[in-house]
Amino acid sequence: MEWVQAILLAVVQGLTEFLPISSSAHLVLVPYLFGWRDQGLAFDVAVHVGSLGAVLAYFRHQLAELAHGWWRQVRGCGESAASRLAWAVLLATIPVTLIGGVFYAEIEVHLRHPLVIATTTLVFALLLGWADHSAVRTRCEYDITWRDVIVVGCAQALALVPGTSRAGITITAGLWTGLRRRAAARFSFLLSIPAIALAGGRKSWDLIIDPGPVSWIFVFAGAMVSGVTAFLCIHWFLKLVERIGLTPFVVYRVILAVALFWIYL
Repeated sequence: MEWVQAILLAVVQGLTEFLPISSSAHLVLVPYLFGWRDQGLAFDVAVHVGSLGAVLAYFRHQLAELAHGWWRQVRGCGESAASRLAWAVLLATIPVTLIGGVFYAEIEVHLRHPLVIATTTLVFALLLGWADHSAVRTRCEYDITWRDVIVVGCAQALALVPGTSRAGITITAGLWTGLRRRAAARFSFLLSIPAIALAGGRKSWDLIIDPGPVSWIFVFAGAMVSGVTAFLCIHWFLKLVERIGLTPFVVYRVILAVALFWIYL
């Protein structure tokens, strides 16, 4: 691995983990364009750790509020908006955990074909655009209902199919349930915490089983660059999403899908 590859892949991971544009599509396209070999499992784990650190740092105050509200409810002190949102995050993670646990190997073997990624990148881009333009957006994430939790949780499980975009599909589902753009994005980012932790944990286990050679300087640099990029990405996306909407990301995904079809057909 070279420095250019390490830095660029870390930036790509940091951006695409939280923007609704499909990280798997980019991680197929970028190495192809530059003719790079696989970056290795240790580097994949590192950039996931960086992304996780970014979202934990950005939402640290809200996470403390949710944890406090959840713990008060568990102790019998009554339900609150914070405790309901904490339960929503936990329960919406169940579908992706169960389906990922059962079908992880099949997905890795059969669904990582570039044409599958191109198709899902295109289809779910159009769904995102439709939801953004047709949904009635009136509520914040603290108003989320149990029906919303089921819808968004099941939608997140679809993101196991490469090209779907975890951020994209959960924001789409959030918009469908009536959340405002910023609220749908914030709930999506909160959901990313257990999702990234689970994905990173699975990759870490694979790394323990088959460690292989590790270049620690690239691992450390990848985690740092991914973390900083992800933090800035979250900040600016939440700042701008209500103003610019999601159409630019829809258009970008359509172009990306066309590029993948053109390369691999």
